[in-house]
Amino acid sequence: MLLIIIYLAFISLGLPDSLLGSAWPSIYPEFDVPVSYMGIIFMIISVCTVISSLESDRLTKALGTGRIVVISIVLTCAGLFGFSFSRNMMTMCLFAIPYGLGAGSIDAALNNFVALHYKSRHMSWLHCMWGLGASIGPYVMGSCIHRGSGWAAGYRTIGVIQAALTILMIASLPLWKKAEGSKKETAGEAARKAIPIKNILAIPGAREVMITFFCYCALEQTAGQWAASYLTITRGASAETAAFYASLFYIGITIGRMADGFLTFKLNDVTMVRMGQCILAAGIFLLVLPLGQTSAAIGLIVIGLGCAPVYPCLIHSTPELFGSDKSQAVIGVQMACAYVGTTIMPPLCGWIMNHSSFILLPFCLLALLILMVATHEEMLRKRKEICLDS
Repeated sequence: MLLIIIYLAFISLGLPDSLLGSAWPSIYPEFDVPVSYMGIIFMIISVCTVISSLESDRLTKALGTGRIVVISIVLTCAGLFGFSFSRNMMTMCLFAIPYGLGAGSIDAALNNFVALHYKSRHMSWLHCMWGLGASIGPYVMGSCIHRGSGWAAGYRTIGVIQAALTILMIASLPLWKKAEGSKKETAGEAARKAIPIKNILAIPGAREVMITFFCYCALEQTAGQWAASYLTITRGASAETAAFYASLFYIGITIGRMADGFLTFKLNDVTMVRMGQCILAAGIFLLVLPLGQTSAAIGLIVIGLGCAPVYPCLIHSTPELFGSDKSQAVIGVQMACAYVGTTIMPPLCGWIMNHSSFILLPFCLLALLILMVATHEEMLRKRKEICLDS
């Protein structure tokens, strides 16, 4: 029953993530602000998410995973309903604060809980459920706008869904408490104190795995945000065709994570990450080939398939590599680095390409991939030395 609750929680994680981009074309003319102002709201959400991710270890230690999930969804609900009643940019910026704070801690807490209690296949399938939620959100928003209800109704609809999930999560609190109580008896969790960030970064291999997360999430977000522009500018695709082809990238991630759950029956987390990195290299190579729109579309699907195992398997391997007593703290900082990567690198790569050429997109992705592989392998080497010494 708890596993079903967690699957629903991962869907709820994805529901709000892609709403702003879907609603913004309707919002900015109504607010009479430049289209670029979406970046301000996005930055507020991202900064608050990073802050709550960094505090996730302390909060989870004090409150437990179940309460963190409930509080985070309540904060997200407040942000969603606040957005729906906003009639100017200032109000929307204000409600972006709980919107962002609700995302970080729940992400870190849930990922750590699953890494400690469940097999790797569930991590892959759960992140597939996140993709399902991220796909449902824009559909709901689009339907509300198409029917004439407006973007505010879209936010309210998702807010109502989140509110219903909150009630379900409150009812499930005894299940979380029972599961965490069992873990405390075996791992001595009750005696563990929250680990300061400087101590986390001093753990051998921790800095390298943080860079790995930064690079992966930067690569994923950069590919997703700029794929359509790349196809339009460098391959001559129409806006409609480019948007369709760009969606193949996310389809590749979703299908890949569903399939990866079965592959984890035979392959361990490290092998899955390395496999994903090899597939990513093949997809980037296809994107570079001057064979028209078809090779680029196939390249985007392959890049999505390559992305699929990296994130969930990196997270799931954290307790094994760094210890279950440190995993919540490490995962919290990993989440923060991931959000920093998604916030900084897509605009930076866009600025570089805007001042040179969009042909550079695959090479930006390749540079991130090379750094990701190098830091991941260095982290594994350091953790292996620690195991040998002990």
